[in-house]
Amino acid sequence: MSVWNDKTQSDTNRLKAIQQYSWDGHLFTQPDSAFYFSQLQLDFATKKGQSKYIANALSTQGVSFALRGEQVKAIDCFTKSLKVNEEIGNKSGISASLGNIGLIYDEQGDYYSAIDYHTKSLKVNEEIGDKGGIAASLNNIGGIYYQKGDYDKALEYHTKSLAIKEEMGDKRGIASSLNNIGIICFAQNDYGKAIDYQTKNLKIAEEIGDKNAYATALTNIGNIYYKQDDYDRAMELYLKSLTIQEEIGDKMGISSSLNNIGIIYYDKKNYNKALEYSSRSIAIAKEIGYVNLISSAAKSLWKANKKLGKLKESLEMYELYITIRDSADSEKNQKAILQQEYQYIYEKQKALDDKDHEKQLAVEQEAKAKQKVISYSVAVGLGLVAIFLFFVLNRLKITRKQKAIIEMQKEIVEGAHQEIKDSITYAKRIQNAILPPVKLVKQYLADSFIIYKPKDVVAGDFYWMEHAADKVLYAAADCTGHGVPGAMVSVVCNNGLNRAVREYGLSDPGKILDKTREIVIQEFEKSDEDVKDGMDIALCSLEGMKLKYAGAHNPLWIIRKGKIIETKANKQPIGQFDNPVPFTTYSFELEKGDSIYIFSDGYVDQFGGEKGKKFKSKAFRELLLSIQGKSMEEQKLIIDETFETWKGDLEQIDDVCVIGVRV
Repeated sequence: MSVWNDKTQSDTNRLKAIQQYSWDGHLFTQPDSAFYFSQLQLDFATKKGQSKYIANALSTQGVSFALRGEQVKAIDCFTKSLKVNEEIGNKSGISASLGNIGLIYDEQGDYYSAIDYHTKSLKVNEEIGDKGGIAASLNNIGGIYYQKGDYDKALEYHTKSLAIKEEMGDKRGIASSLNNIGIICFAQNDYGKAIDYQTKNLKIAEEIGDKNAYATALTNIGNIYYKQDDYDRAMELYLKSLTIQEEIGDKMGISSSLNNIGIIYYDKKNYNKALEYSSRSIAIAKEIGYVNLISSAAKSLWKANKKLGKLKESLEMYELYITIRDSADSEKNQKAILQQEYQYIYEKQKALDDKDHEKQLAVEQEAKAKQKVISYSVAVGLGLVAIFLFFVLNRLKITRKQKAIIEMQKEIVEGAHQEIKDSITYAKRIQNAILPPVKLVKQYLADSFIIYKPKDVVAGDFYWMEHAADKVLYAAADCTGHGVPGAMVSVVCNNGLNRAVREYGLSDPGKILDKTREIVIQEFEKSDEDVKDGMDIALCSLEGMKLKYAGAHNPLWIIRKGKIIETKANKQPIGQFDNPVPFTTYSFELEKGDSIYIFSDGYVDQFGGEKGKKFKSKAFRELLLSIQGKSMEEQKLIIDETFETWKGDLEQIDDVCVIGVRV
């Protein structure tokens, strides 16, 4: 960044520096940061009229969106980059943009468009002699043949691509090709070769620090162990991959790993857990528009719902799976791939010899003559059909009017329902925006987990985090109600916490809760109604081995050497309360290995078990004590699975939020 920040440097040097910093330094490890730096490049290049660097910045942003699973935004950036490159005649840039657009179409299952763009990209690369570009295009075309199940053709393209990358010493490209060939070997049931290729891929990915490639390799090796019925090893690798994907915000990878975990739970006959993970998977897949993942998750949900006796849901997922499968295998896509390949070969040969050309013309003229006869026949047939339809439509005129009225009423009802659904979905996006991202949590609380299970689409529970004055502040909060009303209260309370820390500079948990209560009451007093909603919360401040805690109804549990140290909260909420007192701050000197737990009441209040009773705090204590020998990630799975098993087929009665931290 020193060159970029040095304003005495030339514009070109500064743009080169920021381009390298965003692409090489951040794109494949921190794609959101890469987007930020590429925006600096885009603004500066636009100001200085540097079209080449405008195109480069747009391309970087497109890759950043693609890595985070935002395909629509990615293709928009690539299309803009392509337009700029075409305007300035930058053929290498044109080729890259065409290839990137092809990749997005491939991920969306539009193989016709994908192979069209990749073929165009290959032709441009061959024109300019760009070995790296040729290798990339061969790799991309090979990927499409793999999707269509033509493994021999796919292997041919990927092997050619790998040879070029090895000749160039392109480690990132070599890793990608090794991964692709490993996947093909896996599809051909050659597990020995598959593991060999994926292990080499994993080693290179780790060497170059490519977290995305590393996570992908873990998943692919997990797939091999799963195929060999080694579910425990496969689950371990899927979980490792999921952690990395959540850290880098790879939505496509997250969706894939969630469904993989769901499949293992299905095979272990834990159908509720299978349903949970595959449901999370399909939600993300639909968000990013990746049809292959939607299809895979839909297949998992079809089977899990069927096992649970949820026949309506099972049928819906089966229909979705079949629709996508049939679409992907449609005659249009099959013919389009062959058409593009033959067109490409034809153009490379340039022309047929005269004799063959004359034969081709004769065949075409004969075909045209036959087509003419067919056209006349079709015209006569259509005329007869038209006469018949005139009589039928005349008789059905009244029926159609009645149907139109019914359809209109149906559209009104469905429109209103969709508006409500869209509003709730948008509310979920807003609520998700106030939750700290997983990678931020892991940055400051490395050995931790968060279990967050809303009862409805949106929730009254939320978790919160701030970093201030070398202290990590984090909380598990439970607002009045659940669903949309609870979510609205949670936004007000979250804002109160943020203001107490950011605006008033507070870091003592008790004082933060005092100020938050004051802010929340002020907000609700603006209403003409007597609003008595509020929040229960457990709030912690962690600085090294020093822990401070304050709570409103929600306690703190510290597990040390097999015993629980419980600290009870003040028996008052964040909100209106008769005779309120200042919240008490408790301080602790932690010991290495201590585990800290804060939670809302949704977990212990859940009905379930053989007698349909509450889980209760005692059982929760025993559960936590029994898993202290496990890693925090394993604890998360066990706590979550215990909840689902306890709940069984009963309805979840409240939002659930549990946070665990080990020091």
